[in-house]
Amino acid sequence: MRLCIPALAASLCLGNWAVAQQPSQSDPGPGSGQAPPRSDQEQQKDREAEARESSSRDTRIDLSPPKNDAKDHPNSAVAVSGDTHPEDDVGDVHEMHPWNPYRALKDDEVADFYLKRKNYRAALARYQDALTFKEHDAAANFGMAQCYEKLNQPAEAVTHYKEYLKILPEGPLSKEARKALERLGAAEKNEPASPTQAKQ
Repeated sequence: MRLCIPALAASLCLGNWAVAQQPSQSDPGPGSGQAPPRSDQEQQKDREAEARESSSRDTRIDLSPPKNDAKDHPNSAVAVSGDTHPEDDVGDVHEMHPWNPYRALKDDEVADFYLKRKNYRAALARYQDALTFKEHDAAANFGMAQCYEKLNQPAEAVTHYKEYLKILPEGPLSKEARKALERLGAAEKNEPASPTQAKQ
């Protein structure tokens, strides 16, 4: 009985191996010389045709100008190309910056870090970057004013403290901005008092 079980297992393994080695009639082997079924050839041709074409052919956008664009807007080509001459009345658009308040906020955070570390030049550069992405950024203007004040450039500090008060006259840092303007000797006499100052 002990010998029967291993012999039976060996014969089953050899039988399965022999069946696996026999070529299948429906699956031609690589050396059989038969061509693959017709449907596979058609699929391959379709794949090759798709590879030659753009995958975005359905999403192409027509960027050509409208039919009457040159007649309706005669100076538009000059404004886009930037070849303005003083005699042309095209406008004063020279350079465009992207408006990205998230990038400006990140620049403000990094600048605040540098300001706390007393690296005023690095903080100033990051506040300037913030103003590139968000033109009227009150936090960046206040931070720049602080940096300029620490760098002994009072004229620039006054400019940015005033810009902060122009953007947020009753903002969270408006009292500090007014005190700084008084300290720098640039407090405006005709500036209306805030409601909180009137109560005091």
